[in-house]
Amino acid sequence: MKWEGRRQSSNMEDRRGMGTTGKVVAGGGLIGIIVLLLNLFGGESAQNLTPILEQLQQQQSTSAPAQPLSKEDEKMGMFVATVLADTEDVWHKIFKENGMTYKEPSMVLFRGSVQSACGGATSASGPFYCPADQKIYMDLDFFDELQTRFGAQGGDYAIAYVIAHEVGHHVQTLLGTSGKVRQLQQNLSKTEGNKLSVALELQADFYAGLWTHYNSKYLEEGDIEEALSAAQAVGDDAIQKKMQGHVVPDSFTHGTSEQRVKWFGKGFKTGDIRQGDTFAALN
Repeated sequence: MKWEGRRQSSNMEDRRGMGTTGKVVAGGGLIGIIVLLLNLFGGESAQNLTPILEQLQQQQSTSAPAQPLSKEDEKMGMFVATVLADTEDVWHKIFKENGMTYKEPSMVLFRGSVQSACGGATSASGPFYCPADQKIYMDLDFFDELQTRFGAQGGDYAIAYVIAHEVGHHVQTLLGTSGKVRQLQQNLSKTEGNKLSVALELQADFYAGLWTHYNSKYLEEGDIEEALSAAQAVGDDAIQKKMQGHVVPDSFTHGTSEQRVKWFGKGFKTGDIRQGDTFAALN
């Protein structure tokens, strides 16, 4: 992705140098196991697991001395700030075209563990979006894990895809989609509720593809392949096969590898936000 020398978002909060030596026993362990296995990329399903553990983590966490960032860390921070700026430009345009005003989210970079308005989380949770404070939380070390443990191709556009996916959850919050899903899930069985979660996540993948369509002037050779490889690696079926050796479709919350690749591709090819009704497609 062509990114150097371009605008960077001011909606960044870099906590990587702050560090916490939190004894995140209950919160981190529970979130890590559940989210890493079944809810990779967080979304709203991840944040729903954490509020009850927030007080525990606040009591058990302690601050560590600030640490200077390496040149590599600084460069990565500039890259994700540029990607976030690109999402701002694209979504301002799309919202304006549809008679709406886009409200920009913020991004928090952290290492190890973090506190959000949705509760505490560790890097094992993967990147997630918190609707309560409208912030995206990312430990960038996650992308090494994505490549080495889950077989993704890696590359800068895999990171861009994840950011665009989480921004997609912010768009769903602004449009009221996420709130409607939560209301509907209250009256459904776990299996039926999971189907709505899948539709929500696939729509965020569609929005990531839609953003890529609008942002295609900055693409380089191999970028789309990197994004598709990441989407393939984090399908529920792919994760379950790697982590537990078998697949349980009723427990899916994000969709299969095939579905995630399909909806990202549809967003990228059509460039039409009206084509992203993943809920109707799953009925």
